[in-house]
Amino acid sequence: MSADIAVEIHDLTVVYHRKPVLWDVDVSVPEGRLVGIVGPNGAGKSTLIKAALGLVPLVSGQVWFYGRPLRESRHLVGYVPQREAIDWDFPVTVMDVVLMGTYGRLGWVRRPGKAERKLAEDCLRAVGMEQFADRQIRQLSGGQQQRVFLARALAQQAKIYFLDEPFVGVDAATERAIVTLLQQLREEGKTVLVVHHDLQTVREYFDFVILLNMRLIAAGETAQVFTPENLRKAYGGRLTLLTEVAEAVHRGGIP
Repeated sequence: MSADIAVEIHDLTVVYHRKPVLWDVDVSVPEGRLVGIVGPNGAGKSTLIKAALGLVPLVSGQVWFYGRPLRESRHLVGYVPQREAIDWDFPVTVMDVVLMGTYGRLGWVRRPGKAERKLAEDCLRAVGMEQFADRQIRQLSGGQQQRVFLARALAQQAKIYFLDEPFVGVDAATERAIVTLLQQLREEGKTVLVVHHDLQTVREYFDFVILLNMRLIAAGETAQVFTPENLRKAYGGRLTLLTEVAEAVHRGGIP
């Protein structure tokens, strides 16, 4: 396995209630890429992330992070789940949430100290939320909550980040801010994988695409993978404007 492969997935199959959700997926993600995981509803995009992180059981398959299994490389991986998967009524402050990102490196005995609090403050500043450090998380807007959980992931100081639909329910300004931050992480050599639905922004946001519909349709450089032919294979007749979008992508523009 090449040293510059950040994530390696081999023969990954996941079944829910005896129904295949992902089937025999093989994909390698090079280090330092901003990756869009794209496909129709029910294609297994979120399941791919959860399977890679050990959050759902596998029927078969293996996942490596820099050539090591998850049990040996959890400290390398950060995760931002879907907003709907989080209990926003839990009584914690913004600072508490971000400090949680430091726990993996501290272990069960040590508590966050001055260094961890300084790191948390820096992470909140990076997402423009430093002035909300003492605010209860349930008092924030959806976009603000998403920024806070991104700050928590940054506090993990990971090399690989997984984000599950980070742009759902946020305003345009928050989306732009998140994209800018993810691009900065890529420039720092981090690898970022994002479940994404908006076909119109794929070319703008991502330099690498994983295109799924239960099976892997294609994976690689955006220009080579995000093509009309591959989009038709992934979406079939399920996307009303697919032909227009696909042809616009081929021309390098958006309808």
